[in-house]
Amino acid sequence: MSNRILPLELIDKAIGSKIWILMRGQTEIVGTLRGFDDYVNLVLDDAVEYSPDPRNNNEIVKTELQSEILLNGNHVAVLVPGGTGPPEDSMAASSS
Repeated sequence: MSNRILPLELIDKAIGSKIWILMRGQTEIVGTLRGFDDYVNLVLDDAVEYSPDPRNNNEIVKTELQSEILLNGNHVAVLVPGGTGPPEDSMAASSS
């Protein structure tokens, strides 16, 4: 039998570490995962949001979120747990 891991188990293993989140649309968030529920609503600390500038889509707006935040799981498209952040070709990395 192979070792299987369920999605929520994978997220549980990422608590306390950095996580890169791609939201529906074009927003990316990098932060420290503090908790989650069965609906994949996420609680993050030290989060940074990256989104396209509404006035100029070639520019990326970086917003440091100063407090704990709650992300609605309905808007999460992809989670990359345990990473140090987005790869060099992502929207988040291009604004640094």
